[in-house]
Amino acid sequence: MHYILFYEYAPDYLERRGEFRDQHLALAKASIERGEFFLGGAFADPADGAAIVFKGDSRDVAASFAEADPYVINGLVTAWQVREWTTVAGKDAEHPVVP
Repeated sequence: MHYILFYEYAPDYLERRGEFRDQHLALAKASIERGEFFLGGAFADPADGAAIVFKGDSRDVAASFAEADPYVINGLVTAWQVREWTTVAGKDAEHPVVP
């Protein structure tokens, strides 16, 4: 299954992220290497949040990422949620109905 992790950023996120960015990216890299982290990035204009797509057996793969993320731990992310995403189109769709 696919899961999307949504982040809401603190108003001063851009000013504070530098201190934690390397740790955040290392966490992402480890998740990519395990085959969990599929695609992710911050929203632009305004930079008020982010979305990360995960693949796994349960929402725990995304929730565990958020709980370990230095952005969350240090208050750069003010809220997060995981949504199950039923993918039906595209080469990596879990339940393809469009070839």
